[in-house]
Amino acid sequence: MKKFNFFLVAALLAVGVISGCGTQQTEKAEEANASQQEEKQEVTLKVEISKNNGEEVLADQEITVAEGTTLMEVMKDNFEVKESEGFINSIEGIEGNQEEKMAWMFTINGEEAMVGANEYEVEQGDEIIFDYHSWE
Repeated sequence: MKKFNFFLVAALLAVGVISGCGTQQTEKAEEANASQQEEKQEVTLKVEISKNNGEEVLADQEITVAEGTTLMEVMKDNFEVKESEGFINSIEGIEGNQEEKMAWMFTINGEEAMVGANEYEVEQGDEIIFDYHSWE
């Protein structure tokens, strides 16, 4: 009977030690996961606002935002922007002009944007240029 009690106590202690180690490892894994998520939670990009194909630079900013932020959100949070139906019509008080065929166009990393600012989620290191020029 004494041997049975001894083995029972030993088994309970072993289970307790193993459980404690597992909890500690789980906590370390959760901390590592949280650190990785924090690293992924922000992206830094460069936004330039210019006129006439870059002849006049109105703004040049490095901006850090949360991962998953759209370009439209970046623009609205950092500049005076007017938009309708996902299209930017005015930046810093400069509005598009149908008669003069002038509008805001933008590039992403040197390439013409294929989606609207409200659809594009910014990525780490993006270089965005909004330029006010003739569309002809």
